[in-house]
Amino acid sequence: MTAKAGAAASFMFMLFLLNIACQAQLSPAFYDSSCPNAISAIRTAIRSAIASDRRMAASLIRLHFHDCFVQGCDASILLDETLSIQSEKTALGNLNSARGYNVIDKAKTEVEKICPGVVSCADIIAVAARDASAYVGGPSYAVKLGRRDSTTASRTLANAELPAFFESLESLISRFQKKGLTARDMVALSGSHTLGQAQCFTFRERIYNHSNIDAGFASTRRRRCPRVGSNSTLAPLDLVTPNSFDNNYFKNLMQNKGLLQSDQVLFNGGSTDSIVSEYSRNPARFRSDFGSAMIKMGDIGLLTGSAGQIRRICSAVNN
Repeated sequence: MTAKAGAAASFMFMLFLLNIACQAQLSPAFYDSSCPNAISAIRTAIRSAIASDRRMAASLIRLHFHDCFVQGCDASILLDETLSIQSEKTALGNLNSARGYNVIDKAKTEVEKICPGVVSCADIIAVAARDASAYVGGPSYAVKLGRRDSTTASRTLANAELPAFFESLESLISRFQKKGLTARDMVALSGSHTLGQAQCFTFRERIYNHSNIDAGFASTRRRRCPRVGSNSTLAPLDLVTPNSFDNNYFKNLMQNKGLLQSDQVLFNGGSTDSIVSEYSRNPARFRSDFGSAMIKMGDIGLLTGSAGQIRRICSAVNN
């Protein structure tokens, strides 16, 4: 091994140890002593929000994903625009589509009442995603806690790193691999789309110009998404059971009924076809893999210990 290669190997090993050390500080029991009622307070707020708006379940899961993919799971997505912060809320992948900020703010307010300055907004987002999944029939899983909040945000990184609705399978796999997630993780996480909705402009090209789409499905979607206009009109990503967390998303893909191009590429003669097929037959495996992938995603780019801060208000850095 050359000196240069040896130095590179040592550097990578140090990064590995640093990552392990950061993850080791996270634990589902992190707040058991400092704020024992925090998790139940968050759960109450999340259940209330979804009870009044079923679509919020998908939005909260997506919010966690969009947070973790930009700077890591640090609640940077919640920061408002200031003279020194370019808010991620205005990034292309979030503008007029990311939702749930007010729900996280409400949960934070309730937690602050009982334990001021203890529970991070980043942890609240992670717990909210888990509770949203469980509330609509999806898997529950042990959320590791102990994240701290970022004091910065990056619209530039959000524009560059959030996956887009028109991307190829190879591009999506690459994006997830850069975050330490496998193709299987990606397909499992995509299964939460069974709860989501998309705006007309994101699927117009597919329903009018793509050949790998079921004709009847395309015709149904065209009724509310004309060739011109109605850009923000919503359609469920799962036409069959849009309000339940199940494996119909994968069954739809196998019938060429994926609404977004970035959905259908998961089953289009490529390397992930077998995973989609497996999940369509085995909902228990999908649920298990989804929970594992969410836990794994929650480890991306952590701030722990004395890094970052515990923001008192999720939308703003502490003075």
